[in-house]
Amino acid sequence: MPVAQAFVTELLRKIRQRSGSLKKVAIAVAVSSLMGLFGSPARAEIALVFGTYAADKPSATVRQFRPFLTFLENRMEILLEEDVTIGLRISKDYEESIEDLALGRVDFARFGPASYVHAMERNPYISIIAMESKRGEKRFKGVIAVHKDSDITRVEDLAGLTFAFGDELSTIGRYLSQAYLLDAGISASDFHDFKYLGRHDLVGEAVGAGKFSAGALKESTFKQLVAKGVPIRGLASFDNVTKPWLARADLNNRVLEAMREVMLSSRNEEMVKRVAKNGFLAGADSDYDFVRRGMIRSRDF
Repeated sequence: MPVAQAFVTELLRKIRQRSGSLKKVAIAVAVSSLMGLFGSPARAEIALVFGTYAADKPSATVRQFRPFLTFLENRMEILLEEDVTIGLRISKDYEESIEDLALGRVDFARFGPASYVHAMERNPYISIIAMESKRGEKRFKGVIAVHKDSDITRVEDLAGLTFAFGDELSTIGRYLSQAYLLDAGISASDFHDFKYLGRHDLVGEAVGAGKFSAGALKESTFKQLVAKGVPIRGLASFDNVTKPWLARADLNNRVLEAMREVMLSSRNEEMVKRVAKNGFLAGADSDYDFVRRGMIRSRDF
């Protein structure tokens, strides 16, 4: 007989031998003993996985998101009155991260606009939790950068030269920069050569090292590289839509609404700045029609 079962059997036998008030005391002691033996009922736990891709170095991605995810756990626990844990999954590239969300391998994610469009094509039941704010707006800039000492002054001057793009599924690193170049009269055939380098920081560093005449990258990475002393300057800029935070198709609505409440709350400003400098705004699928048009335009590149 297992030790715990033998203990309970002997305890109940002794209780039956008692009477009156002594029996009541014995029962109370028994209950207390059993709680100590078996523990109190476990609190339900909501286990979530947050997914993103390393648009910059993976270590920088962890430093950026882990504190906010811990904060989100704590605030959601208060709202849901359940334990919440959030794991972090960093995909190797844009394609893998899109697949992770579309297939439900992650519960929520932060994507670039073009990745959101691709994910919606694969699973139209994905939901927007919120959009990142840029000084209260839903637009920010992509940058075409050249070497600091370059004599290039106009986008049209790039004809016959070399160009560095980011990932082949990147909003800024491919689609919108190519749409912008087309509007300036530059297509793929006009370049001496061009390549897709993946991360935004790799694009800026390659241009700074003189490996390419110009390249497209997001404004925040451009500013970080300049601050680090990478010798690049901006040649041109173009609009992009801020990043959406997305929920997988069948995520529990109560959990989704708790996330949304935390992210849109004005009380969260300081912690939210770690992942979205100016906080979050409510978002809708139509906010990304601008990006869809740019993606279609880039097909002519």
